[in-house]
Amino acid sequence: MSRTGNQPFVDHLDQRADHRSDASGVTADGAAWLASAGAYPRSTLALWQERPDAPLVLACGTVFDVVNVPAIFGRRMLDRLWDEGPGSGPVAVHRGRMLLFAAAGTAHRLPSLLEWEEWGCRGRDDGRKEGIPPLLCHGNGDAVTLPALSGETLSMRPASRWLVAPDTRHPWLPGPEIMLWAAVRAARAAVRISIFPPSDQDAKVYDVSRRR
Repeated sequence: MSRTGNQPFVDHLDQRADHRSDASGVTADGAAWLASAGAYPRSTLALWQERPDAPLVLACGTVFDVVNVPAIFGRRMLDRLWDEGPGSGPVAVHRGRMLLFAAAGTAHRLPSLLEWEEWGCRGRDDGRKEGIPPLLCHGNGDAVTLPALSGETLSMRPASRWLVAPDTRHPWLPGPEIMLWAAVRAARAAVRISIFPPSDQDAKVYDVSRRR
């Protein structure tokens, strides 16, 4: 792995580099990828070195887009992606919403696909109960607030955490068609979910080694 002038910060992340499926933090390569979303990656990494426990604010639209959904529905989407589909890109939870990273351009295309498939933001208007809640799609010109890079603050900030932490400089990201697929199946699954959910859904760890 190439080194930058931010050696202490990189070493701190390298200590967790072998725990790729651990949702507690971001690896050095993952941090480099996140920083590449900004105009000045080196300066961004230097700032993160000084404040590794601070939330991140990153621009969307070039390196990635973000699909922002209610947490419960996002969990259903994530389960569909991992149980039946190709896996997911990085995923975070922040302030009661789930943030699913997607390929650049998804924010522009996904709403159109939902309308084309007659699901839209309020679900299908045919009397059935299943539906897709409003999806906030962050793309070109938008910015998102993300959890801190350091996993050591998780106990203090349970509402802001990584579920699938960035772990590589070139992560696979789902496009709009895959996000549509996951959203539709999550909506259909909603009417089949037991009234007795798993005791701790947030404890689920996704095996990123099988991600495409």
